[in-house]
Amino acid sequence: MNRSARAFWLRSPGHGELRDVPLAEPAADEVLVRALYSGVSRGTETLVFRGGVPHSQHAVMRAPFQEGDFPGPVKYGYLSVGVVEQGPAELTGRTVFCLYPHQSRYVVPVSAVTVVPERVPAARAVLAGTVETAVNALWDARPLIGDRIAVVGGGMIGCAVTALLARFPGVRLQLVDADPARARTAEALGVDFAAPSDALGDCDLVVHASATEAGLTRALQLLAPEGTVVELSWYGDRSVALPLGEAFHSRRLTVRSSQVGTVSPAARAGRTYADRMALALDLLADPALDALITGESAFEELPSVMPRLASGEIPALCHRVRYPDTGLT
Repeated sequence: MNRSARAFWLRSPGHGELRDVPLAEPAADEVLVRALYSGVSRGTETLVFRGGVPHSQHAVMRAPFQEGDFPGPVKYGYLSVGVVEQGPAELTGRTVFCLYPHQSRYVVPVSAVTVVPERVPAARAVLAGTVETAVNALWDARPLIGDRIAVVGGGMIGCAVTALLARFPGVRLQLVDADPARARTAEALGVDFAAPSDALGDCDLVVHASATEAGLTRALQLLAPEGTVVELSWYGDRSVALPLGEAFHSRRLTVRSSQVGTVSPAARAGRTYADRMALALDLLADPALDALITGESAFEELPSVMPRLASGEIPALCHRVRYPDTGLT
């Protein structure tokens, strides 16, 4: 049977389009997935859309099912939720998450999909990749009961980290952002909010996710002696200056990176990528995480929506893409 799908491609920086793509017949160890929703991560994906991936990071930044290469043409994305239409009996008809670009249907190995728990709505499951990043970050950060913690940067990743930290007992937690509108998100997540100038100091741990030099500088200022900043921001091709003079050494501060491409070595021995993704999907049973989805549009509108997301005209944490329920072609 000749079948095709529609996929979003970045033709060149700043210019996207929908293309018809052929679909292969799934093999015995593959599934055919019909997309229900996908998510646009405003940080990484809009950086890709602007053509901001440094040449040295082209290989590192590849998404699992990416086609083409940076800066374009490239098919990029990694937050897809759909229904298995063809495959093993135990998966057929199940809702699954896959690290796949924005495409109406796709064929992938069985090992590439994770079943979405029944208690997690498909529309919320687009956050699985984001919550997975937050899980890995907290494995790296190792927060303790009673810690004084700030999350600087109330974007998609910062809010996901905040949502998980809100479950830790006895912590003093603030979401810190220069945008006062993020106060509403903090309230929905059940945590305190502060502007950078008003944030509480003497923090044992600061998670930084603002992707700004000013945010990282403020994160260092908020630390108590021996404190740690866990850096989650992706700066692309931008350089960042840090105040590593002054009291940085005398206060014995630490800045460490966290990146989802590797399972944190601080995780329990034997934890795999599949374990981490399954945990992320299980955590998405919390309806408070709906606060991270701040907009929705139809798949057909994506070529006109992406430039507005990249420019900030559409303010967003996670922007959800909705697919039509159509038959095979």
